[in-house]
Amino acid sequence: MAQYSVAVAGATGYAGGEALRILAAHPNMQVTCVTGHSSVGHQLGEYLPHIPSLASLKIQDTTPDVLNGHDIIILALPHGASGALAAKLDSSSIVVDLGADHRLEEQEMWDTYYGGTYVDSWTYGLPEMIAGNDQGGLSKQRDLLHGVTRIAGPGCNVTAVTLAFQPAIAHQLVDEHDIVADLAVAYSGAGKNLKRMNLLAAEAFNSATPYSVGGTHRHIPEMLQNLTHAAGRTSAQWHEISIGFTPMLVPMSRGILATVSAHLSDAALRMSDATIRSFWEELYDHETFVQLLPEGVMPATQNIVGSNCAHLQIAIDRNSQRLYTFAAIDNLNRGTAGQAIQSLNIALGLNEITGLTTIGVAP
Repeated sequence: MAQYSVAVAGATGYAGGEALRILAAHPNMQVTCVTGHSSVGHQLGEYLPHIPSLASLKIQDTTPDVLNGHDIIILALPHGASGALAAKLDSSSIVVDLGADHRLEEQEMWDTYYGGTYVDSWTYGLPEMIAGNDQGGLSKQRDLLHGVTRIAGPGCNVTAVTLAFQPAIAHQLVDEHDIVADLAVAYSGAGKNLKRMNLLAAEAFNSATPYSVGGTHRHIPEMLQNLTHAAGRTSAQWHEISIGFTPMLVPMSRGILATVSAHLSDAALRMSDATIRSFWEELYDHETFVQLLPEGVMPATQNIVGSNCAHLQIAIDRNSQRLYTFAAIDNLNRGTAGQAIQSLNIALGLNEITGLTTIGVAP
């Protein structure tokens, strides 16, 4: 059995910690290096006691000298930090970036929503995403991941919206300028930050609050990029689709519940509900980690906690002439570390499901 040495940068954050939790049980991976910033010199077990097999690892400084020499390097760093570091990493290593630095294909997107130095995009790590749409049918991002050495992990909100809504765009079922995405997001999605108004327990419990409203959230261009590919266009045409996105923090530690809707197209209005549903059935029929639930069964975040699975559902409102799609994912697993390791498995030629589970923890 092939064995790969793994270094994880940003190991004590939520994304890095989830990557380590999955890697600790992966039969082909051996974590030999963890790095951090303020935690340097401490043992990992002081920060992640739930992973006893890795507890004795000493946290080192996040430098190229420390990270280089490993088969696989996972970067779980804030946006803007991965780009400069990645340029100094060995070309022979497979590098997976869980941050935003390498996701966007157009510099205009980065300049508009992030600012700072733009770096080139890497192969996008969402295997079930529609990567091409032409007369020959729909191709998926999975086909582009085989053998790559640089992988950009998608944003968690983006993952939920993309998986829920891409069939609607690919089959021209909706008005592309009328997409509305409302997401209930767990507090771990905001990272390990102490902010008085919304990230302290006394402020957050029994409360829900929207954030990054009015088209300001940095995941918006990535959503548009993915849906543009589903439409069969290039990322340079991202302005041709619009989305109103409102995330809302809700008092749970993990999970995202996405509701994405749009006005039905004239062609879709003439279709039966069963025909519309069939597009989701066909796209995800053989996907281990995307499950279209039986009709009438709605996604619930408690059912996917700890899992790399996305639960989907659709509904057609004939009175308002709108299509509604729903997705529940674990933002740290399916939305971040899980699908990164899924993509890594593909790149290495391993079984795609190795080290991952479809089974959530409920209740």
